[in-house]
Amino acid sequence: MQTRLPLSGAGLGLKRELMSQLQTEQPSAIDFFEVAPENWIGIGGARAKQFAWFAERYPIVAHGLSLSLGGPDALDEVLLHRIKGFLDQFNIPLYTEHLAYSSVGGHLYDLLPIPATEEAVKHVAKRIHRTQEILERRIAIENASYYVASPVSDMSEIDFIRAVLEEADCDLHLDVNNIYVNSINFGFDALEFLRQLPGESIAYVHTAGHLQEAPDLIIDNHGDAVIDPVWDLLDEAYKLFGVSPTLLERDINIPPLADLVVEVEHIAALQRKYLASTPRRLLA
Repeated sequence: MQTRLPLSGAGLGLKRELMSQLQTEQPSAIDFFEVAPENWIGIGGARAKQFAWFAERYPIVAHGLSLSLGGPDALDEVLLHRIKGFLDQFNIPLYTEHLAYSSVGGHLYDLLPIPATEEAVKHVAKRIHRTQEILERRIAIENASYYVASPVSDMSEIDFIRAVLEEADCDLHLDVNNIYVNSINFGFDALEFLRQLPGESIAYVHTAGHLQEAPDLIIDNHGDAVIDPVWDLLDEAYKLFGVSPTLLERDINIPPLADLVVEVEHIAALQRKYLASTPRRLLA
């Protein structure tokens, strides 16, 4: 089995429409790629060979979409075993999932907020424990964007995140764009929220663009360039917590590769700003 490649620096989501160009150009700014394992498990033919080319040369992060860690349905252990095989096959150092749910009697194809209660903390933590047991890996959970607050919550979002991390003994996948989106949609201070996160738990970071539907409504669609307030949050995260591997998310309205590379280079520039004075988070 090949040696697992260390994960650090700045990355980009591996989109099929860009793969051939990425193979040809191999931009130096990109240190790693991210994929949704559900989109690649069991794939064959030319695409499988193309994906293997990337996995041999770059670290790959697996960012799950459908495990539904907060959902009421039974944890999908069949999917988890398939994910484990995928992670093992391609020596993938990190698997992350959303702190949300996406199934109730079947997949909803959306990420919904978990009621922030003590009961939910224990429910989610139990499922994360089982996930880590099956994958034989520590995972990271992502703070999610949302649009409707649960009416039965009895703790704040930040307290819920901290409680799940402690109860589950897992890592945090920090998404600075999601913090900004929620801060506009629900009227709180994004910087203060960031400062309350347990920095020692951060293993991985996302930044992204979004759709501004109205002055007080943002849709987290990963379909536009990152805006300055989100860049500022990323800068502050590095200042507060040190530099962790960070990915630029772009899922729709894919621009030319050169435009994406400019944003990845922006991530790298912010990282260099702090690497001299703060420790680098590196997964191997």
